[in-house]
Amino acid sequence: MDPRTPYTAALRVATPLLFARLLWRARRAPGYRARWGERLGYAPALPGGCIWVHAVSVGETIAARGLIERLMHEHHDRPMLVTSTTPTGSARVRALFGDRVHHCYLPYDVPGAVCRFLDRTQPSLGIVMETEIWPNLLAAAEQRRVPVMLANARLSARSAAGYARVPRLAAAALRRFAAIAAQTEADAARLRTLGAPPERIAVTGSLKFDQEVSEAHRVAGRTLRAVLGTRPVWVAASTHEGEDAAVLDAHRSLRQRVTDAALVLVPRHPERFDAVARQAQAAGFRIARRSVATQAELEPAEVIIGDTMGELPALLAAGDLAFMGGSLVDVGGHNPLEPAALALPVLTGPAVHNFSEIFRMLESAGAARFVSDGGTLAAAVEALFTDPQIRTDMGAAAAAVMAANRGALERVTATATRLLRSR
Repeated sequence: MDPRTPYTAALRVATPLLFARLLWRARRAPGYRARWGERLGYAPALPGGCIWVHAVSVGETIAARGLIERLMHEHHDRPMLVTSTTPTGSARVRALFGDRVHHCYLPYDVPGAVCRFLDRTQPSLGIVMETEIWPNLLAAAEQRRVPVMLANARLSARSAAGYARVPRLAAAALRRFAAIAAQTEADAARLRTLGAPPERIAVTGSLKFDQEVSEAHRVAGRTLRAVLGTRPVWVAASTHEGEDAAVLDAHRSLRQRVTDAALVLVPRHPERFDAVARQAQAAGFRIARRSVATQAELEPAEVIIGDTMGELPALLAAGDLAFMGGSLVDVGGHNPLEPAALALPVLTGPAVHNFSEIFRMLESAGAARFVSDGGTLAAAVEALFTDPQIRTDMGAAAAAVMAANRGALERVTATATRLLRSR
């Protein structure tokens, strides 16, 4: 029996529940209520021969930005299609590329939807970012002789164990990738163990090392910092529910010893902006919301809520150090290379399985430190604020790690171009 048969049957049964989940999520994020036809494959009809890049949400879109720009420059005669899964990812695509790219949601992985999507968009090449392995989509692309590449591929031990529970399905899907560009040898080894053909896997490094902070974001960061003045500023980036309380407790403890310290608190999901602002205010802090605050409100603020979309690099650029969220709760951490690109010291909690190798590199270089809770977070921030030399050294080490690991963009682009020419 085709290993996709029970998978497809289960997905067909689950599809109504997936739409119910969209409605549930739309309570906080109304964007989930829109454009349902695209999730069934009713994509915009394209003239054919496009390059299609799938980036699930914000992080993957940012990582893919350099690759998309390079491919648009080198293959300017081809339309570019970028798909995402979430409204925040969709908004990021529009903010980064405007009308220079076509955009829609990726359909659910049921045969009719993925066939409809491919027939309407007619890609010449598909590039899927990071860990998106959809068996029916890959089978439909193979039937149409559309090569699909897995780029910037990462596979944690936890994710590999999940795929290993359906070994035939995982192996069959992985064999359909025309090429796999793995971030690290550990990622490549896990993919080989699951059944990916070794000859199609190359370790290219992470595209995130090639990301650049735009001058516009640097200027916005300097402007905000000028308003905040010379007081110490730390940024808690991409925090999740259950984590903000620990960050706010750490800031309260910190301010007992560093009395003028300011915190820029940036929740990961926009639907949580209001709740986190209320939480900070209830904790007794004088707050300002980045989206609406005047200069007079920002100057004395003890906590600035980063409630704008796409501005995290600018907020990081205004800080002296960064704590990366999703790590004091079991989310798996978020990309520490965003602050590293700005030569900032990086702090993180223990749950970093999504970026374990990158955190290992940063920690080994002396650019990152681990904390376990709000108390150790407060102590780590205080130590860096009271010893500027250590802070400078950690920032320099972070920048050095970035510089030493660039080059994935060239390697991935070369593979994508080879696949295009092979058609």
